[in-house]
Amino acid sequence: MDFRIFTEPQQGASYDELLAVALRTEQLGFDGFFRSDHYLRMGDGDPGYGPTDAWTTLAGLARDTDRVRLGTLVSSVTYRQPGILAVQVANVDQMSGGRVELGLGTGWFAEEHSALGIPFPERRFDLLEEQLAIVTGLWQTPRGARFSFDGDHYRLDDSPALPKPVQERIPVIVGGLGERRTPRLAAEFADEHNLSFPAFDRIRPLFAALDRAIERAERERPVVRSVALVACVGEDEASFARRAAAIGREPAELREHGVAGTRSEVQDLLGRLADDGVERVYLQVLDLGDLDHLDELASFAAVSPVAR
Repeated sequence: MDFRIFTEPQQGASYDELLAVALRTEQLGFDGFFRSDHYLRMGDGDPGYGPTDAWTTLAGLARDTDRVRLGTLVSSVTYRQPGILAVQVANVDQMSGGRVELGLGTGWFAEEHSALGIPFPERRFDLLEEQLAIVTGLWQTPRGARFSFDGDHYRLDDSPALPKPVQERIPVIVGGLGERRTPRLAAEFADEHNLSFPAFDRIRPLFAALDRAIERAERERPVVRSVALVACVGEDEASFARRAAAIGREPAELREHGVAGTRSEVQDLLGRLADDGVERVYLQVLDLGDLDHLDELASFAAVSPVAR
């Protein structure tokens, strides 16, 4: 099982704050630094912050970090045309030396769309399927060849399919908690299937649905199985309670839904997640100013510090 740090900058974070977390993430030996792709704060908080664009900040982090993998969990198909998205992600992959991953989903937060004048169609799964086909198709088209696509929502004519990423295959993450279409899309297009904030008793059946989709698709290449869960860990009960209060959450609720509690509790939880088939955990860190929390997470997650 490997571990990645997952941030929610729409709740209020500057680029410098994100960079500090990313650098500590890299130094501590975590596998990746990921961020959400949202433009509007959720819930109460300081109204004076401004949002940061996901792929703009990841481009900066591509130059300001050395090793850690970078990506979104997840970008929404409503934000960008698929051809533009393919160019953006390939550019950031080049800037990072081949460390980028793309999480792509349907989008769900209607208020941020209305706040910024972004269309928010009711039926978005079809958009997701076509965008996955286009983005992966553009990247996989051989140099010198052309790519065309004629769908119900997008049409590309004779595209040169450039630029190319550094990686032979940029990992694509499909997220969702459905048992039908999401596993099918993951089996067809994705390198990883992510369950974002699942109920613990739903993890095993949802991965079983993925198994069935993989069998139907006759796919041989493996799909990484991951979960994203809020993280709040303390050395003891008092430090755990302090961290819970700092992010406005109740300790009992965090224990029910997240990687939360004392170090021994969390180690037991990780064992249960592994038994359910989880291979990767995205640890959602909500207090970006608490860099010591990353040290705590690294200690129980058994990641190794990286020499700089």
